[in-house]
Amino acid sequence: MADGVTRPATTPVSEQRNARGEWRPSYPIRYAPLFTQPSNLKAMGKWIFGWPGFLWPVNLSLLLISVVSWYLTQPDIARCTTFEFGWIAQIWLRNQVMMWLYYGFFHWWLYMRKGEGLRKKYDSHWPATKSRLFLFGDQVYDNVFWTAGVAGLIWTGYEVVTVWLYANGHIPWLMWAEHPVWFVAWFFIIPLWREFHFYWVHRLIHWKPLYKHVHYLHHKNSNPNAWSGMAMHPVETILYLSVCLIHWVVPSHPIHFLFDLQHAALGPANGHHGYEGPIIKDKVPTGSYFHYLHHRYFECNYGESTVPLDRWFGTFRDGLPDGEGSKLKEEHKF
Repeated sequence: MADGVTRPATTPVSEQRNARGEWRPSYPIRYAPLFTQPSNLKAMGKWIFGWPGFLWPVNLSLLLISVVSWYLTQPDIARCTTFEFGWIAQIWLRNQVMMWLYYGFFHWWLYMRKGEGLRKKYDSHWPATKSRLFLFGDQVYDNVFWTAGVAGLIWTGYEVVTVWLYANGHIPWLMWAEHPVWFVAWFFIIPLWREFHFYWVHRLIHWKPLYKHVHYLHHKNSNPNAWSGMAMHPVETILYLSVCLIHWVVPSHPIHFLFDLQHAALGPANGHHGYEGPIIKDKVPTGSYFHYLHHRYFECNYGESTVPLDRWFGTFRDGLPDGEGSKLKEEHKF
């Protein structure tokens, strides 16, 4: 359920559009079977190890990126005891390359090559051009500026400070040899911690004063595209990426920190590119109708689809037409 929709095994994803031309599935969004009662061990095992599921493809793909980052592109920790241009620039450049490859791939396939056409595109319109709503009059250029430009700097800033703290022994460092179980457990905890943190930060920035001055910028993208995921006001980006600050107080290894921060920085590409997966000859699970509904209706689905925080706190919308599923008001209050 990496894409935010649990599909019935016998129900194919078909082309269905409402009166506004928006694609939607014929079945309701469902949460992962992690917190269901009574527990279903078979369903939970299928969700954890199946494709798509908790491990494959998103979480393990992002973990692989973090492992490669740590072993092949990370500055030697001994260099990071003092702030120097060389290793800081190395981290910034590495992050830019990752962002342009990860976000850029979705943009190239979906919006330049138009590899899926409009098939399963949530909103049938292409990104806005010649629009005064966006910087440079263009939604994609605007989103690239805020994502690769501004968010890329803040992402690098968090990483630089945290690596410096690790290098100088100011925060606890967890070693595999000493705590192998906790070392492995971190990789399972981080995606769940990300969802918990994201939900509450997201609820906070929908508080009217913060929405008016901060979160409004992200919600210009009512029709999100591949570069919309981190297209945020700097204050929102700082709050959103603060998910990594847990590593300042809870013992972890730098690779856990990298996984957490890179998961937060790259992961939004999967949930904002505007299409329902699977894509590329129906082989690659991706997309999040769960999160698209938040951009469409504003006051629902603040979290993600593993930990059912929206259900617990009454902000869940299942995607079915009004009258068939859960209801929330469409008009925004702010």
